[in-house]
Amino acid sequence: MLLNCDLGESYGSWSMGMDEQVMPYIDQANIACGFHGGDPVTISNTLRLAAQHSVTVGAHPAYPDLVGFGRRSMNLSTEEIVACVLYQVSALDGMSSSLGSPISYVKPHGALYNDMMAKPTVRAAIMEAMAAYHRPLVLMLQATPEAPQIKEEAASLTLMLSFEAFADRCYDDDGKLLARSKPGAVHNREKMLAQVKQLKDHGTVTSVSGQTLSLEADTLCVHGDNLEGVRAIESIRALVDGS
Repeated sequence: MLLNCDLGESYGSWSMGMDEQVMPYIDQANIACGFHGGDPVTISNTLRLAAQHSVTVGAHPAYPDLVGFGRRSMNLSTEEIVACVLYQVSALDGMSSSLGSPISYVKPHGALYNDMMAKPTVRAAIMEAMAAYHRPLVLMLQATPEAPQIKEEAASLTLMLSFEAFADRCYDDDGKLLARSKPGAVHNREKMLAQVKQLKDHGTVTSVSGQTLSLEADTLCVHGDNLEGVRAIESIRALVDGS
């Protein structure tokens, strides 16, 4: 199982995340494209850092919402979503290719990601944008019980998918993430490591009510926006590697 992390989200003098501390432990860096975070210098520096550690890079596009850090849903048309995604992916891929390491996948950010999983029309628009890109890219999205249906949607566009699970988030009984507004939505370190071990050993997670849910995950999302989070990533890396 690969480890992925959202990085390059600082903007100007505003700092977000501990990218230098996180990068040595991950396999995939989801790099902000400027719509929720990530100014041009931050993007360039993050791409160079990923190359230094031989980390695969992907675009992390969002709704055009810098003030809200891309965490607010926006009522965009299909045409607008397609254009926004293509614009951001093209920008990051252009910068990345100029540095010798073109992107290989796309993982939407924040509210765009949540809407992609909850609203078929938004997901269809994102898939349309991916299919319209001038070369194949993998779309990363959440591993849920709806995965077979989503695979069929992608197959109609010959689109490749990668499914992710979350190390630090509690799952609801329907296989989706428990809303952050509910108690226990974010695991403490002990529960986080237990969930990672369960995913690695059994391909399952335990839901908020104690149900065992099967998840076919290709990659595991980790977060390192504080020192404790970075230390947890080091422990997760060891668990995944079996050391």
